[in-house]
Amino acid sequence: MLNCKEMTHLCSEELDRNLSTRERMAMKLHLMMCTGCRNFRGQMDFLRQAMHRYAAGNAASDSKDDKE
Repeated sequence: MLNCKEMTHLCSEELDRNLSTRERMAMKLHLMMCTGCRNFRGQMDFLRQAMHRYAAGNAASDSKDDKE
């Protein structure tokens, strides 16, 4: 079973690549038992979505500036 340090590393890895079936299962098992890591993963998801929205907003702002 994963410890919390391994879990947080795997959460970061998940952003960059597809996890193996074994990694996904180990992550799921750990998340069922660990509130701290569930919170960490939720925060990572929130930050990722916020950065995507920010980037999309900047792209729209940049194109408006070009037209002026």
